Amino acid sequence: MFVHAGDGTATIAQRRASGDWSNGDDGGLQNRRLGFDSLVPRLIQAVIFDLDGLLLDSESAWDGGRKALVAEHGSDWPAGATEAMLGMSSPEWSRYVKETLGVPLKPAAISDRVVAHVLELYEERLPLLQGAEAAVERIAARWPLGLASSSNREVIERVMESSGWDSVFATWVSSEEVARGKPAPDVFLEAARRLGVEPANAAGIEDSNNGILAARAAGLRVIAIPNHEFPPGAEALAAADVVLGALDELSPDVIEG
Repeated sequence: MFVHAGDGTATIAQRRASGDWSNGDDGGLQNRRLGFDSLVPRLIQAVIFDLDGLLLDSESAWDGGRKALVAEHGSDWPAGATEAMLGMSSPEWSRYVKETLGVPLKPAAISDRVVAHVLELYEERLPLLQGAEAAVERIAARWPLGLASSSNREVIERVMESSGWDSVFATWVSSEEVARGKPAPDVFLEAARRLGVEPANAAGIEDSNNGILAARAAGLRVIAIPNHEFPPGAEALAAADVVLGALDELSPDVIEG
């Protein structure tokens, strides 16, 4: 359950100034009906999944592509770079690789190189996580599904086609299609819009720190299934309505609360 800070005002002001949306504020783009009492049951009308780290064991593919590109241009991989890019949209992490990690290519070229690396690995084997197919099938039997992912659109399309989920999910949104990546709520808000539901009537399933904060900022009911390789922090876990240990635990009863 989301717990507000004791005094509220100072903390919110500080977070707004730093561009942190974990308190539900996103500078004017959030669902203005957020402010519900989390103890009051919601009418869930749709469920929005994340992709990387939740349904796909794909973080290593993205990380490997970026590391190889950085090494190719003679730079070292600094501590914290992987974690810094978790949840970033393609335009955001491509700029980070150029400006912070020193790769002397245009951001679009950086994105293209890394995406090619990821797609090549997916051609060999789609790294579905244990329990992913069953969880999607279980929840799709009850609600329409959306996907809100930081992956590039062409990568999402490949995953949807290869997995057969293109006939299961009603819509999918890449954060490169919206103004800001996670932890901003934009990608979840767009997925809810395409599903035709109010964000307060949708549930978001997330594994990462920034993803959990993004779903919370959008006003969704948030189900966290922490990524074991890059576990979310305490603040993000506190922002979730429910924390599960594995996809096998995800059920309609959990989502409905």
